Amino acid sequence: METKKKYINLDIKSFGMIAALIIIFVIFYVMTKGSNATPTNINNLIMQNGYIIILATGMLLCVLTGYIDLGVGSVVALGAACAAKLVVEQGWAVPLAWLVAVGIGLAIGIFAGFFIAYLDIPPFVVTLATMLMGRGLTYTLLKSLTVGPLPADYSFIGVGFLPTVKVAFGGGQIDLVCLIVAAVVSVGLIFSEMKTIRTNNKYGFANLVPWQMIIKDVVILVIVWFFFTRLGMYNGIPIQLVVLAVIVGIYHFITSKTVAGRQIYAMGGNAKAASLSGVNTRKVFFWVYVNMGVLASIAGIVLSARQGGANPKMGDGVEMDAIASCYIGGAAASGGVGTIIGAVVGALVMGVLNNGMSMCGMSTDLQKVVKGAVLLGAVVLDVSTKKKKS
Repeated sequence: METKKKYINLDIKSFGMIAALIIIFVIFYVMTKGSNATPTNINNLIMQNGYIIILATGMLLCVLTGYIDLGVGSVVALGAACAAKLVVEQGWAVPLAWLVAVGIGLAIGIFAGFFIAYLDIPPFVVTLATMLMGRGLTYTLLKSLTVGPLPADYSFIGVGFLPTVKVAFGGGQIDLVCLIVAAVVSVGLIFSEMKTIRTNNKYGFANLVPWQMIIKDVVILVIVWFFFTRLGMYNGIPIQLVVLAVIVGIYHFITSKTVAGRQIYAMGGNAKAASLSGVNTRKVFFWVYVNMGVLASIAGIVLSARQGGANPKMGDGVEMDAIASCYIGGAAASGGVGTIIGAVVGALVMGVLNNGMSMCGMSTDLQKVVKGAVLLGAVVLDVSTKKKKS
């Protein structure tokens, strides 16, 4: 006897932020008379928010455990300051200076992870300490001065592009590489969806209602093609985007396909139950904060490369943008819920808001009010959804 196929409705919470991103973008499209959709501005969105996406990727792991890391902004500054001074003042090779910067992030992560995991000091206290200590060390190292300009082989990771192959397009030119990447992503999405349907059918799991699945996939494909065609009409694919794709891809795989990822989610859901189930919660805590330190130092390298130098105030307040990106992207304030893709979407929401408000001439003070309201709204939505389910 043939088993009746099961269907479920699209989870509004998981797809809602993509819809919100589109709505916000369209609102600013109208307000700026299309200026936010120009190839130059789409490229700027990547350049301006790449390091935030890197931080949000690492911060999500902290948020999944039910806590946050307040020290990432200082790690960004300290790692960038060390790398810049070694290259500009000491004449070190760029790759070696980057390794030192990553080593500094690793050391700070080990420092924080040890106190949090093995001495049971609250993460808020430990990361507040690393925030103050890291910022103080940055000012001491730079003597309140800016170090720069950075050489081209350093800045390349922040402002460089992949080689382009220009072809005729609509009276102008477009990068063929961007079109190929868009096509590959589209095919990958379709095959992934088909594989999911086959797997669900095999094990008797429910699939999305077909018309909802089609709408979801069409929306995502439209976003992909719009994004890559705009980049293709500018200078092609930024090196930053390649770095982001690698990092996001690795961490999406870790959180969704590995035992380590499941252990992080289990800790956030119920740490005591996870411990009783055999999860070494101290070890998980330790490596989550070590990982955050490493990613913060990589973000510092990218940020300093884009700015062409390092200064004591760089990265000031970026921890709040990273934390907000996770919560806006659907992560639960209590931990245990959230995805890497959601954090990326949350970071893009913050980036589109910042970019759009700046283009409209809105004051920085009012911009903070709007971002705060968006963050509060995202958390209220999460809490209210949980109450309805219970």
